[in-house]
Amino acid sequence: MSTASPQPLWQPDAERIDRARITRFQTWAAEHHGAPAEGGYAALQRWSVDDLDAFWKAVTEWFDVRFSTPYARVLGDRAMPGAQWFPGATLNYAEHALRAADTRADEPALLHVDETHEPRPVSWAELRRQVGSLAAELRALGVRPGDRVSGYLPNVPQAVVALLATAAVGGVWTSCAPDFGARSVLDRFQQVEPVVLFTVDGYRYGGKEHDRRDTVAELRRELPTLRAVVHIPLLGTEAPDGALDWSALTSADTTPVFEQVPFDHPLWVLYSSGTTGLPKAIVQSQGGILVEHLKQLGLHCDLGPEDRFFWYTSTGWMMWNFLVSGLLTGTTIVLYDGSPGYPDTGAQWRIAERTRATLYGTSAAYVMACRKAGVHPSRDFDLSTVQCVATTGSPLPPDGFRWLHDEVRDDLWIASVSGGTDVCSCFAGAVPTLPVHVGELQAPCLGTDLQAWDPSGKPLVAEVGELVVTNPMPSMPIHFWNDPDGSRYHDSYFDTYPGVWRHGDWITVTSHGSVVIHGRSDSTLNRQGVRMGSADIYEAVERLPEIKESLVIGIEQPDGGYWMPLFVHLTPGATLDEDLLNRIKRTIREQLSPRHVPDEIIEVPGVPHTLTGKRIEVPVKRLLQGTPLEKAVNPGSIDNLDLLTFYEDIARKRA
Repeated sequence: MSTASPQPLWQPDAERIDRARITRFQTWAAEHHGAPAEGGYAALQRWSVDDLDAFWKAVTEWFDVRFSTPYARVLGDRAMPGAQWFPGATLNYAEHALRAADTRADEPALLHVDETHEPRPVSWAELRRQVGSLAAELRALGVRPGDRVSGYLPNVPQAVVALLATAAVGGVWTSCAPDFGARSVLDRFQQVEPVVLFTVDGYRYGGKEHDRRDTVAELRRELPTLRAVVHIPLLGTEAPDGALDWSALTSADTTPVFEQVPFDHPLWVLYSSGTTGLPKAIVQSQGGILVEHLKQLGLHCDLGPEDRFFWYTSTGWMMWNFLVSGLLTGTTIVLYDGSPGYPDTGAQWRIAERTRATLYGTSAAYVMACRKAGVHPSRDFDLSTVQCVATTGSPLPPDGFRWLHDEVRDDLWIASVSGGTDVCSCFAGAVPTLPVHVGELQAPCLGTDLQAWDPSGKPLVAEVGELVVTNPMPSMPIHFWNDPDGSRYHDSYFDTYPGVWRHGDWITVTSHGSVVIHGRSDSTLNRQGVRMGSADIYEAVERLPEIKESLVIGIEQPDGGYWMPLFVHLTPGATLDEDLLNRIKRTIREQLSPRHVPDEIIEVPGVPHTLTGKRIEVPVKRLLQGTPLEKAVNPGSIDNLDLLTFYEDIARKRA
């Protein structure tokens, strides 16, 4: 992909630049905090990473962050990992998320949409009331600051209420979507030992009801730390024995009491994909998420009280947490619970139309599916309110940019963004005042010292390198759960370049300051924006008696697609017939996730390993992407080099 500076696909006009919140912020920060008044976004971004203290102080003042006790300084220890942000400060995330209830009580905070595509509002006053009622009940159940509260929930208002009530009492929230099988959920929740579990009886997806009561019963059996289970009857069933009823806990007219917690007090636990074992339990802080999301949503996404923010996501993905944080900017958030393509491929556009969304976020894969299916958004839907279409999950291919420009509107702001669960934010992406170039993310984000490095740690421009962040960000994990000495955290990001965050993406920083993402430099499976580790797949598939070993690879395609083959090494006498193929697919669909059923299942003579017995995924991925064998792998590190020629042959035939 060229990194020369071609004509932009879109350029904001002077009026749009002038009214953007980031423009007003720059003018104000120049007056009060020494930010550069001239030089536009590039100068502001440079200042934001050169003077982290001044920049983040400015963010807290601009957004009126309410510290109940003041901070001693912005950044204490700045070493990574372990940077200390706003030491001494106390605050509460949920208090900030519900502030708009003071001035806009009757306006919608949430718009809930299911597969009927009819939006149902929840007002700011009603959201605050339910959070107040539930927070009081959680305290009555003995939930104290630091206790974990879990949700096995779809993207419904109850999930938002439960998260905010948990944060209000200083608890630590964690959630999984109900299409995750019991094993996937337990691999996550058992690590953090929740004291309360919010569950549904089932969910609706693709026009069908999916009963999850058996899975919930298994979760209750396997989570011995639970003191209470709360039943949300989405399908209308009675609460099981010993479970509390949602409506009883949320019916009181109670003003929320917000526990004031230290800036670095844990807010939630998110999970990595678990490529080499159990998913990493990533802990982010109340204060770190608050200031990072105010910056990201209020400045980069340009969101405020007049906006409506819709992102297609599930509660098992960090984008759900990011969506909920839209409340911090007083924005109405749109919660869609259902299939992204039901009853037809244009479903998400219909939701954007009916909710009058101003920022609509989706996956690059959905954009490409619409293009392939011949969907015509602007012809078939009134998208006049949509100012920005944002995509993440995988890089948006050039054809996706052109399709959005041609089929939605030629003055549409297209924001391809990239970040990660690890920081629950974006490293690079949306800037309302910059041009959009085809196939490129507009720029590194404010306060994010993003660079591309070669293996020796030299910064690169206009060349492919490793995505690194050379200064701390407030939403970087405070730690991983059950990682007492911090070794797993350190090894995840800091083992390649000491003291510098290496994320695991290949990127190019272009000569004109934009960013091109080339895909993962590790072997995470990233399907429709939902990341899962290969270890989850292996554990499920290899329970089948016919399968000796397996290898799964996820490969970004040049057209924006994603090819995920599963290679299986069978036990002697077994045959990869129709019955076994179906059982493999059913196992993955039911135990893990329907999104991660492989595109092809291919019998292989064996699975290659390192000399220490670890399956080699990245070298096989490189082979399948066309890298020659001698460049894809160090031959001295492999137990059976002959096996790799088999995968090389597959790549040759596909090419």
